[in-house]
Amino acid sequence: MTNLFPAADAAAILVERRIQGTQGDALPVACRPQNLEQALAIQAAVTERWCEQMDDSIGGWKCLLPPEGKLVIGPIYTRTIDSVAPVSLWTKTAPEGERARIEPELAFFFGKDLPPRPEPYTAEEVDTAIARTHMALELINSRYSDPASCEFPEMLADGLVNQGLFIGPEVDSGSARSASSFTVTMTCANGEVIERQGQHPNTHPRAPLYWLAEFLRSRGQGIVAGQAVITGSYAGVIEVPVNTDIQIDYAGLGRMNVSFTAKVAR
Repeated sequence: MTNLFPAADAAAILVERRIQGTQGDALPVACRPQNLEQALAIQAAVTERWCEQMDDSIGGWKCLLPPEGKLVIGPIYTRTIDSVAPVSLWTKTAPEGERARIEPELAFFFGKDLPPRPEPYTAEEVDTAIARTHMALELINSRYSDPASCEFPEMLADGLVNQGLFIGPEVDSGSARSASSFTVTMTCANGEVIERQGQHPNTHPRAPLYWLAEFLRSRGQGIVAGQAVITGSYAGVIEVPVNTDIQIDYAGLGRMNVSFTAKVAR
């Protein structure tokens, strides 16, 4: 990355699409990221522009242990985090009607800051900073009309298809810490039932937290008390109907109720 890379130009496009609920072509070549550092520069510029325009802040993070040659990290903005149904979100049009795209996750809430410092944080320090654990649903939407055709840096620049987060009830932290797998069952009031055998992509749901704390520390950032961190979907992306009550069970861990409504583009 050079100082001349026009991250702000890409951010202007992506923030406008976030606000308007629109999708579009890949970023113009002149501001399309070619590597992870350029992608992170755009991501930071998106955050700055979004927070300024929407009077917002970073309310959480999504992360995963990074696969070879990639980074899985993205900010989740406070205005896009909800805990009361119905949840309004950008939807996907399908033959059976509008569908909400969600990922079943666990959200770890931090009760104390992990600010930048010279020395790395230990896993024990990260564990001590966690105040509670909740069931959660990542809300999914891309700002690209054909995300499958985009290279990974362009997806990273856009926050890896995150559009928000739904926070469900608190669960036992000890059970959640070791919850590498469980059955996810979604029972919809319209009669639809969706069942998946959930498996955490990194096996240990807190493992990405330790990576995130170190990654942010190494870049002069940190985790702030009150932020929620999700660490990977147990069942990938699931499409569920809107305008109907949905009961979601994480077998042996907890249950939550939610419903979704489709946002209307301005």
